[in-house]
Amino acid sequence: MSRNGVMARAVQRMVDGAEAWNLNYSAVGNPPVYDNSVFPWAADVEAEWKTIRTELDRILVRKGELPAFHEISSEVRSISSDSNWKTFFLCGYGIRSEEAIRQCPETWRILQKIPGLKSAMFSIFEPGKHLPPHRGPYNGVLRFHLGLIVPDQPDKVGIRVADRLCHWEEGKALIFDDAFEHEAWNHSDAVRVVLFVDFEKPLKFPARLTNKAVLNMAVFTPFIREGYKAHKAWEKIFYGSGQKHR
Repeated sequence: MSRNGVMARAVQRMVDGAEAWNLNYSAVGNPPVYDNSVFPWAADVEAEWKTIRTELDRILVRKGELPAFHEISSEVRSISSDSNWKTFFLCGYGIRSEEAIRQCPETWRILQKIPGLKSAMFSIFEPGKHLPPHRGPYNGVLRFHLGLIVPDQPDKVGIRVADRLCHWEEGKALIFDDAFEHEAWNHSDAVRVVLFVDFEKPLKFPARLTNKAVLNMAVFTPFIREGYKAHKAWEKIFYGSGQKHR
């Protein structure tokens, strides 16, 4: 077995062990969908949703130029390979788009209200988009969606997390554990956009430390590094060459 293979197996064992600890040492329980009151900062973000929406509207003027999610993140190709799921990336697991942050400074300011912020982007579902059932790769984060543009057709727009059927609302947060099987759809004839955030799951000691170690390693994984290169290449076209990122 190659050295890379041995390392990959060792890392996977560490992740598997951390997942078990994350369940046993959760400070907020392990439901598929959370009551927003568990996270008081959610109301603070909701209160400024129109400010975020204003910056989003400026981005959507060039919606046709935004990348499909699978063009940036190869790991989503198993669930999405068309152009109907677009993204505008702000940050992810140690990597930031400085140009995107300059485009959306108020959104970035508001995002700092979220403890343990790991990734943030605008997630855009074109009409007809349906993500099939899937689960996230690791249960050390929770997912936050803030409804920004939501067609008023709850019978056609929604998300299922485990056995919970949920609907986005403009200006309202939805917080769930993407380690549960979930699927999402926009069967309406209009665009749906949410602010899509991953944040560290609140954990008790010692799982909190192990989780931080696993999450800090993410920036070194092929998925993150390849995604960074793909996004940087797209940004050179979208913003013009010569931009610096970190």
